[in-house]
Amino acid sequence: MSTSDAAPAATPVTEGSREPSFRYTPALAQEIEQRWQDRWEERGTFHAANPAGDLRGPGGAAATGSPYFIMDMFPYPSGAGLHVGHPLGYIATDVVGRFRRMQGDNVLHALGYDAFGLPAEQYAVQTGQHPRTTTEANIATMKRQLRRMGLAHDPRRSFATIDPGYVRWTQWIFLQIFDSWYDDEAVGPGGAKGRARRIAELREELAAGTRPIPGYPEGTAWADLSEAEQRDVVDAQRLAYVDESPVNWAPGLGTVLANEEVTADGRSERGNFPVFTKALRQWKMRITAYADRLTDDLELIDWPEKVKSMQRNWIGRSTGANVRFHVVGTTEGDPAGAGGGIEVFTTRPDTLFGATFMVVSPEHPLLDEVPAAWPDGTKSSWTGGHKSPVEAVAAYRKAAAAKTAVERQADAGKKTGVFSGHLAVNPLTGTYIPVFTADYVLMGYGTGAIMAVPGGDERDFAFAQAFDLPVIYTVAPEGGLPEGFDEAWTGDGVAVNSPAADAEKAVDLDINGLPVAEAKAATIAWLEAHGIGEGTVTYRLRDWLFSRQRYWGEPFPIVWDAQDRPVAIPESLLPVDLPDVPDYAPRTFDPEDKDSSPEAPLGRNDDWVNITLDLGDGPQQYRRDTNTMPNWAGSCWYYLRYLDPGNAGEGDGTVVDRKLDEYWMGPHHNPTSGPAGGVDLYVGGVEHAVLHLLYARFWHKVLFDLGFVSSIEPFGKLFNQGYIQAYAYRDAQGFPVPAAEVEGDEQTGFTWNGEAVVREYGKMGKSLKNVVTPDEMYEAYGADTFRVYEMSMGPLDLSRPWNTRDVVGSQRFLQRLWRNVISEETGEVTVTDEAPSTETLRAVHRAIADVTAEMEGMRPNTAIAKLITLNNHLTSLPAVPRAAVEPLVLMVAPLAPHLAEELWERLGHNASLAHEPFPVADPQYLVEDTVTCVVQVQGKVRGRLEVPPSISDADLQAAALAEPNVVKAMDGKPVRKVVVRAPKLVNIVV
Repeated sequence: MSTSDAAPAATPVTEGSREPSFRYTPALAQEIEQRWQDRWEERGTFHAANPAGDLRGPGGAAATGSPYFIMDMFPYPSGAGLHVGHPLGYIATDVVGRFRRMQGDNVLHALGYDAFGLPAEQYAVQTGQHPRTTTEANIATMKRQLRRMGLAHDPRRSFATIDPGYVRWTQWIFLQIFDSWYDDEAVGPGGAKGRARRIAELREELAAGTRPIPGYPEGTAWADLSEAEQRDVVDAQRLAYVDESPVNWAPGLGTVLANEEVTADGRSERGNFPVFTKALRQWKMRITAYADRLTDDLELIDWPEKVKSMQRNWIGRSTGANVRFHVVGTTEGDPAGAGGGIEVFTTRPDTLFGATFMVVSPEHPLLDEVPAAWPDGTKSSWTGGHKSPVEAVAAYRKAAAAKTAVERQADAGKKTGVFSGHLAVNPLTGTYIPVFTADYVLMGYGTGAIMAVPGGDERDFAFAQAFDLPVIYTVAPEGGLPEGFDEAWTGDGVAVNSPAADAEKAVDLDINGLPVAEAKAATIAWLEAHGIGEGTVTYRLRDWLFSRQRYWGEPFPIVWDAQDRPVAIPESLLPVDLPDVPDYAPRTFDPEDKDSSPEAPLGRNDDWVNITLDLGDGPQQYRRDTNTMPNWAGSCWYYLRYLDPGNAGEGDGTVVDRKLDEYWMGPHHNPTSGPAGGVDLYVGGVEHAVLHLLYARFWHKVLFDLGFVSSIEPFGKLFNQGYIQAYAYRDAQGFPVPAAEVEGDEQTGFTWNGEAVVREYGKMGKSLKNVVTPDEMYEAYGADTFRVYEMSMGPLDLSRPWNTRDVVGSQRFLQRLWRNVISEETGEVTVTDEAPSTETLRAVHRAIADVTAEMEGMRPNTAIAKLITLNNHLTSLPAVPRAAVEPLVLMVAPLAPHLAEELWERLGHNASLAHEPFPVADPQYLVEDTVTCVVQVQGKVRGRLEVPPSISDADLQAAALAEPNVVKAMDGKPVRKVVVRAPKLVNIVV
């Protein structure tokens, strides 16, 4: 909503005119703002009081009021600094925090810096300057810009992820995860089934024989295993573990990437390099153990449904069945691979009667051994033009290996594939079905094999058409499929052809006529009873790849022993600091060189890599891990550091004091906190839905299971702000021109230096020459005007275009407020102590009620509109009553805090208004205005009544019959009929 209105603007400055000496100008605004920012810092105005420990409130005050923890998503300190699009969320949380503080809450609002990251490392590679130097300079710039904005942060609680004290705790949390395993059967602190437990407890149960040893025959004793074998068993169960498996390798970046860091085009999110699948030994986090809790607990938190849906889809929980198909050789003595069987997962076991072929991934072990000759019945379209299955499969595997996983999915529409020569047996029909290999089936998802039901799946149907394979429909709508239907039926219906009417019934299962849900249940029960399959749940989510071949990140608190097994660094040796290295860059390769392998920068410092430690059995030689953690590590837990920023590990040696955690984040810690607890309001962009937010929830749940935190979830309420975008302009050659120098409008067109230009809409950026910085706004208008404009542009959750020309509307609003209190000529306070009129009191209290509701609903744009309306009313008065303008100043304070503080002080108040109570509406002034009711007798107007709009028919009739002029007109005649049209008309017939 625009803040411009019809009131006159400030007096323009022209030659021969004198600008009033005390006008609220940008220069005066800057002087006021910087003075109050200094005062807030000197007085500790926004210090949040902890219930225990050294952090107290302003003046050493103890914690009072309801705890309210508000937080912004962690900013990365870019070398470019901020543009006006960045502060939208920061200003919004500041407005909410200031409002809640005035409501009496104990507000915790602070800001730290997510300081590890690739840009600083890339700059170090280019210049040789240490990433820490670059990052600390960027932080200083960002701190200055944010302070100048007037944000009400507690500066004592600020930090950066690169601080040694912070790195220590990031590494400490990694060690807790490394020292944990997931017990699916244990009951967690919140009552959920499954939780993390300590590795020592796993060892004890394995040694006692109360838990079977994974990978060993039943009855194997723990004591019969060698120490190395025992360590292998335990290490394989850890929540942080090392595994050789297919990973996303980006040669052009020289590092591996998590699935979430790869775009839908199969390229790196950063740099847009090709990404290849490569088997490497890397650290992983067992986030899959928490898949159910990460899905189910979304119901406990107040998040946008869009984000919840994105997380559910990313986790990808599917309920169905694992089914085993027997594979036969083409001739006697020609065994099938993979133990003579293929296991598939299907969400639709009820369609098994319609499975007419199978498809396996090119990497599937079944293809390691294929028949030497094509079996009888092989069609020419199945062979790919090859003489034997051996040649066909080898050629197809080679071609598939050259593609990325995303390229393979994108090429699925081309329906490439070859028959493997293997035949499988449909367990329900007993018929032989061909087994194909096609690269749209990925080994990393499910079992790497699918049963194909072309009658019920569009992709399978297309494949069946391309390779001349049979189609059997196993689901149809009531009344059957339309005549001549020739595509996959993917709609709802009942089971048909299960078994087919003309089939020799091979099994004692008949699901014909059953709805899908009942047919699925019956089929799963039959599969389990016959040992052919079992009901199960699968997930799209994969374990989190946690290694990066980077320099600028947290080193792993792990060393490798002589047997090349991981050993935890003692907590007393934390933090593990980064060493100096001769070169900050990981070795990069030709972006298309998929055969290359990572070479991390930390491996170039032999004195750091090779270390002698005494870990309890005498000095031993160890090798440090030369990978670093991903930049997500530090942002997984930073909210806890705000609670306990001075924690250096003394006392109970945990990441956060439990009393502080329960006070600020525990379940039901304030009236609006839910059963999951967590941060009361977390504001940030939706782009972090399946990266930071999912990773942080995982780390938090591990800490919860281990008893370090009390809340089930880290973030109780999430709000996604929109974006501020900007217009850009291009000349006739298509080159961007400076947006600030463009003239014109939509009607007349746009020009630059007299040349016509074309306008486009999108992100701000230097390349488009449309960046506007907060520093420019502070200089031209002041921070308060900038804040009010950003908050007035529209609903917080929607994106909106930036237009510097519109900022003047916000400036005029604040100038008019200033003039309602201060004389522009003398600088004196001009308010009167006379009582406001009833009309003014109604305007004030209606504004209080409306603004309170809008602020509670995080709708600052509409709150500003209400404030403008009230301010305009006061402007129209001959003199502004103090009792009317003081509530207005208090209501403006969250939005334009510097101006509000200045006016509040000039109105005679010594203390900051930051902790003043927000005004409360008086109900007596919220009564609706009266309306005039016309009273007719025999159709002629005989009286008028002033009545409330909500008056009832009965009350209005009684009032009309009692009106003196009406009584006189009736002249004692009896009433025959009364027609009431409340509240505006009463007609009496006598």
